[in-house]
Amino acid sequence: MLDPWTADAFDYDKIVKKFGIKNFQEELLKIKNPNRLMRRGVILGHRDFNKITNLINKNEPFAVVTGMMPSGQMHIGHKMVVDQLIWYQENGGRLSLPIADLEAYAARGISFEKGKELAINEYLTNYIALGLNIDHDVNIYLQSQNQILQDLSFRASMKTNFSEMKAIYGFTPSTNLAHLTAPISQVADILIPQVEEYGGPINTVVPVGIDQDPHLRLTRDITNKLHEELGFLTPSSTYHRFITGLTGGKMSSSKPKTAIYLNEETKNAVKKLKSAKTGGRESLQEQKELGGKPDECVIFETLVYHLMDDDEKLKEIKEECLNGTLLCGDCKNRTCQLLEEFLDDLHEKQIESREIAQTIFD
Repeated sequence: MLDPWTADAFDYDKIVKKFGIKNFQEELLKIKNPNRLMRRGVILGHRDFNKITNLINKNEPFAVVTGMMPSGQMHIGHKMVVDQLIWYQENGGRLSLPIADLEAYAARGISFEKGKELAINEYLTNYIALGLNIDHDVNIYLQSQNQILQDLSFRASMKTNFSEMKAIYGFTPSTNLAHLTAPISQVADILIPQVEEYGGPINTVVPVGIDQDPHLRLTRDITNKLHEELGFLTPSSTYHRFITGLTGGKMSSSKPKTAIYLNEETKNAVKKLKSAKTGGRESLQEQKELGGKPDECVIFETLVYHLMDDDEKLKEIKEECLNGTLLCGDCKNRTCQLLEEFLDDLHEKQIESREIAQTIFD
């Protein structure tokens, strides 16, 4: 069972097979100018993305939904979502960005005031600094303050029951009711671009980490039940891998040693990366003879996910690692330099971005 709130380790192949998620590589060949994360296999699966591919290739409109739960600092792993949003925006996607303050309150005990503060100063500030254009057909709202969402949540709740919620999420009779209803708000978030007030039914894609698939399965089931009544179209979704934490395992906002935060000092972030897990051998001689293991290396993964746009250069680095001509120290120093440049630039942009973010709910 997948738990969207506490999942930590993932057997991606097992999850894809168990829940009927399609391999994204089969769809990749049909996409004009695919996103870097698509090309590199970071986005590994999808549900009905062929519908979105067709719309992109024909320059026809579609909606994109991805929520942000304001429960902690934004780290570099979260950048994956923003990179995808920018690509969708460039390809005609109409963005809807719900701030899941109801879920943050139910699942993490974050007050609505604190949730709003985190959303503005952490998430929205960094979304803008990373290059997202919030003035271009983007709907941003707080769950707790959106009446359309509340109405849609109520209608969605009539199309499910406790047995289904238990089967998907593992809820028990002791689960508090706020936590029980939080997924219904997420269903409404995904469907809100299709309500009459926002233009009516439209094909929608939801890019998420694979741990969020329970929400998509619930939404697709409820959407089918609402189709006759409201004409809603079943949403598509894509699923990405998680970047490995600096110490191995999943990168987590609540575990500082595992994460590079987007707001932390560049010097401190570089220091963390220098101590990160690599795919090197036990000795220098063994490294030269056998080569490194880039697919097990946090440093190389950071290049793949975030710091290197040039596919050919990335391929060259991997080959040099595999044949033993590129040593871990040299690769780590190069990657730290790229991280330093990235963060210094981001921090400059955050100053203006924060001012813009603070006006969103005025």
